[in-house]
Amino acid sequence: MTTLQTDHIRAAIDARNTRSSLSRVVDWIRTKPEGGIAVLFVVVQVVVIIAALIHPTFRYLDPANIAVTLKAIAPLGVMALGVSVLMIAGEFDLSVGALYSFCAIVVATLTASWGGDIGVAGASAWAPFAAMAVGLLVGALAGVLHGVITLRFNIPSFITTLGAMLIWKGATLLYHGAQSMRFKPSEPFNTIFNSSVGVVHTSMIWFIIFAIGFYFLLHHHKLGNHFFAVGGNRNAAVAIGVNPARTKIIAFAIAGFMAAFAGVLAGARVMSIQPGGGLGLELQAIAACVIGGAALNGGRGSVLGVFLGTALMYTIQDLLLLLRAPGFYFDMFVGSLIVISVITNMAIRRKG
Repeated sequence: MTTLQTDHIRAAIDARNTRSSLSRVVDWIRTKPEGGIAVLFVVVQVVVIIAALIHPTFRYLDPANIAVTLKAIAPLGVMALGVSVLMIAGEFDLSVGALYSFCAIVVATLTASWGGDIGVAGASAWAPFAAMAVGLLVGALAGVLHGVITLRFNIPSFITTLGAMLIWKGATLLYHGAQSMRFKPSEPFNTIFNSSVGVVHTSMIWFIIFAIGFYFLLHHHKLGNHFFAVGGNRNAAVAIGVNPARTKIIAFAIAGFMAAFAGVLAGARVMSIQPGGGLGLELQAIAACVIGGAALNGGRGSVLGVFLGTALMYTIQDLLLLLRAPGFYFDMFVGSLIVISVITNMAIRRKG
């Protein structure tokens, strides 16, 4: 065999291997819920990083800018993880933003009343943790209540939680009023929830921890399989022995718990809680899930998609701030991105 023939054979083998690799990448994009957002996120990051390297005045890679962005991502990301579980199970919760505020206010007021604030004589180390346990329990029980009402009376969860959103909003004002609430818990609570490791705030570390936990829950645990089953095909789920009502109530409880945790994270970071601070976050959380590949009719979604969807939203917000663009551009972009993401995911699934 001549050298020229050998070179042709090697070139053919290399071309075949390249096509095989590209085919595997395309198949992954088609079959995974997070495939589309992963590609878009990488493209955006590459373009923005190149722009930052070319133009030093564009401070996207500045450590201070990175730190601020990571701090902002975490609370919404934590809430979106809970919302994603509920969406996978085929339900929605529009009250998570109001729960975010209510539970955070409960934690702050209990911390103050139990002597767990910094600067208070004899500040108790255990008070903020006990108050947080109460707040998280309130969030989880509220989620259970939403689920029971939805399933017991066969009401669309959209309607149930729309009413619950208004109820929890009113409860916040009734419980505390419209004034902001100081939240400066004593140590070690403050270090655990409001410190930094380099540019990474502890809230982002908590987001990553929860993301890893939810990954194993959804993709490597029986309960996760049940969420996908009841959201994808309820009759098939019943046929294999899954209890749809119990599974959905657990999903509602998780969504409420994560909303409460997100509220505490945000409050600890800014050391203050606004009674209306969570309003609107429920739509952003749903948007992060949809952008990340979650299906609106249930049965499809991923933790990586939620993580990337949240990160992409705040990346765009950061870019708009750096470019000094009007704030309403962010809402326009997120709205457009939701529609484009749904269209793209539907197209990918049809081709797959």
